[in-house]
Order: sequence, then C-alpha cells, then structure tokens
Amino acid sequence: MSPIETQDVMSEDMVGAGDSDNNRLVPVAESIRYRKRAQSAEKKLEVLTEQLAQAQTQTAQLSEQLSNSQAEQKLIRQLAAAGAVDLEAAVLIAGARMQGQAEADVSGVIEQLKKEKQYLFGGAGGNMTQAKTAGSRNRLTNNETILERAARKAATSGSRADLHEYLRLRRNFL
Repeated sequence: MSPIETQDVMSEDMVGAGDSDNNRLVPVAESIRYRKRAQSAEKKLEVLTEQLAQAQTQTAQLSEQLSNSQAEQKLIRQLAAAGAVDLEAAVLIAGARMQGQAEADVSGVIEQLKKEKQYLFGGAGGNMTQAKTAGSRNRLTNNETILERAARKAATSGSRADLHEYLRLRRNFL
C-alpha cells in the first residue's frame, strides 16, 4: 500500500485573505459535509423568508379587517344613539358614503342621513313605540266590560267554573 491510499484524501481550504494565503488541508468528506450544511441553511433561510413575508401580509390584512370592524362598530353605536329604526340599512348607506373618504366624519354622515332618509330614524330621540299590526285587534274597548263582568261573577259566586271562565277570557284578551 502506498502512503496515499492509507491517508484520507485532503482538500485545500482557504482560511482567509488576511492570513497571508495560509492553506489548510481539510478532508474532502468534511468539506462536502460543510457544503451540504451551508446549502441546507440557505434553503431554510429562503423558506423562513417566505414564511415571514406571508406572516407580514397576513398581519397587514388582519389589522385592516380589525380597523374596519372597529369603524363599523363605532358607526353602529352612533346610529343606535341617534335613534336609527332600521340599523342595518342605515349602516349600509352610511358605510357606502364613508367608503371613499379616508377620515370620514361619522357624526356628519349621520346628520346628513337624518336629513335625507328620515324614515331610517324614529321620531324625537328614537323613542318610538311599536304600533299594533293590522291583524291585531284592539280588544280593550268593548271586551273590557266582558272581562270585568266575568271577574265579578267569579269573585261573587266562588264557583270553579266561573273562575275558569274568567281566566280563559283574561288569557284571550290580555
């Protein structure tokens, strides 16, 4: 066996330009291993850079959604305080008007809506009571006497049937 066969194959590795061109011998297998580690580190760097860019775009999208949600909640609160009867329609119209403006004046938009779309807001201060629907009958005028009569009859007679009749009428009329 020759001395070359028994020794590991050596490769020249440059230490640096500042070392006045001192050469150092490194085994080839180790040099290959270093190169593979460097290549895998570069791939990991690329992957992590892509992940960072994706995370930053996702963060930007989420912060934009959050600011939009906060602006919409502020608009909803102010519309409710202004007495909006149809809150969904008022939010849609006000949102469409504010969409083109970067820093929209919410109270100004609400005042403009109150002037132009009065049907979206209740009367003074928004304290509107619900009116009865067409199918509902006003039973208090004529039937109040029937109910009072049944109550008096149940109280004076003490009969269970009269009491039951009074409770049935009361449940139907009230």
